[in-house]
Amino acid sequence: SKPTKASAPSPEPCRSSKIVDRVPPTNGLSVDVEDWFQVGAFENVIDKGDWDGLSDRVESNCAAILDLFAEADVQATFFTLGWVAQRHPALLRRIVAAGHEVASHGWDHARVFRMDRASFAEDLARSRKAIEDATGIAITGYRAPSFSIDFRTPWAYMVLAEQGFAYSSSVAPVAHDHYGWAEAPRFAFKPLPWADLVEIPVTTAMFAGKRLAAGGGGFFRVLPYGFSRWAIRQVNRIEDRPAVFYFHPWEIDPQQPRVPNASMKSKLRHYTNLDGMAGKLRQLIHDFPWGRMDVLAAREAARAVDLAA
Repeated sequence: SKPTKASAPSPEPCRSSKIVDRVPPTNGLSVDVEDWFQVGAFENVIDKGDWDGLSDRVESNCAAILDLFAEADVQATFFTLGWVAQRHPALLRRIVAAGHEVASHGWDHARVFRMDRASFAEDLARSRKAIEDATGIAITGYRAPSFSIDFRTPWAYMVLAEQGFAYSSSVAPVAHDHYGWAEAPRFAFKPLPWADLVEIPVTTAMFAGKRLAAGGGGFFRVLPYGFSRWAIRQVNRIEDRPAVFYFHPWEIDPQQPRVPNASMKSKLRHYTNLDGMAGKLRQLIHDFPWGRMDVLAAREAARAVDLAA
């Protein structure tokens, strides 16, 4: 992800009468489990047919993440590609055994707005089977690759509901060159009037009347840590809502192979500040309360806005 061009606000918010003393909400901590060669930045230069021949680093990177979470005694949700689950079932069992949630990230990182209803249904079913075969546990959550559910895909929620998913965290309510649904609600909403399915968008913060992406990924790596701390405090203290944060296993892996034929823009997005990511994550995890996305979704369902209203 690429940070917005808007100037970052002061890392520490000004004191406001809107801030009151309360127990901070438990925020949603999530990992989008995909390997370095499966990311959107390289989708036009690395063929999916070549994936099996590339250096597989997802298992060792996830092991390091599990150690980090255990050190901080936090639980999280691992939104996992079916492609990864099929090849690393032991990894998924280790994630579940540590008390974390495993959920779907689709089969092979295909963006939802590039599929039709039938192919999306097939992608969902295939990835779900691989994950459930690996873990022996039914999954209830889904995150679209590259937050690719938006105004172009009104049928996607119908498919998710038909297949029994309880929640999705597939919307980035911002404008972005690769993704985004700028008109979507910033917090939990129910996209269908006839289903209990809840959408939990990734976090944004407000500055000068504009939404700023503040939920992790490249924005977290590139911008100073103070920005993320300011944004999460705004959401927790002023708006009394949980934040939703995500990152990828490859983001803590500065030794990963380089892709020489990628564009300079893609390289900047993918490789900037990999060295410092693990340390920033450790600080973030210790600074705020964190938990699984399924627990957050169940808690936020009562406050979800009805999108059809």
